[in-house]
Amino acid sequence: MDETIDQTPEQTPTPQIKTQEEEIKECKDKYLRLLAEMENMRKRMQKEKQETNRFVVENVIADILTPIDNMENALKFTENLSAEMRNWAQGFTMILGQFKDVLSNNGVVSFTSEGAFFDPHLHYAIETEETDEVPAGTIMKEFVKGYKSGDRTVRPSQVRVAVAPDKNKGVAQESSPQEQSSEKEEN
Repeated sequence: MDETIDQTPEQTPTPQIKTQEEEIKECKDKYLRLLAEMENMRKRMQKEKQETNRFVVENVIADILTPIDNMENALKFTENLSAEMRNWAQGFTMILGQFKDVLSNNGVVSFTSEGAFFDPHLHYAIETEETDEVPAGTIMKEFVKGYKSGDRTVRPSQVRVAVAPDKNKGVAQESSPQEQSSEKEEN
């Protein structure tokens, strides 16, 4: 018996096979890059959608804050009411509590400003008061309560801010020699 040994001739890649292998590798690389790019775009769009939803919710909540403030202010005067009216006020107090729960459940909290240092991201100065009693920039009075959601301000508080007194105010200013000579010529 004649044994034939299968000998495979060494295959040397032809130039055509080399170019096809390079094309396959290039196509695979492009495919993986596109896949990664699509995944990044999906994540980016999802994040933008969440930010848009959060912005819409915060705007609606900001619109609800004024009626809540008005209800709080109205309920401050319940002690002068009749017994029947106080019962009504108690019901409105409970409704106000529900509104505050909705704010809290959506991550919106109020912050107190009186005595704090003025921060333009949290406060809106509607008045200033000259005083030496507290350092300049200290909030003297809060007129409208501020609210924030996480690190974002939903509504800045409206405040009165202390400023240093003007030392030149009320002091007669000395006139320059030129002004004195022009005053003499006019007389």
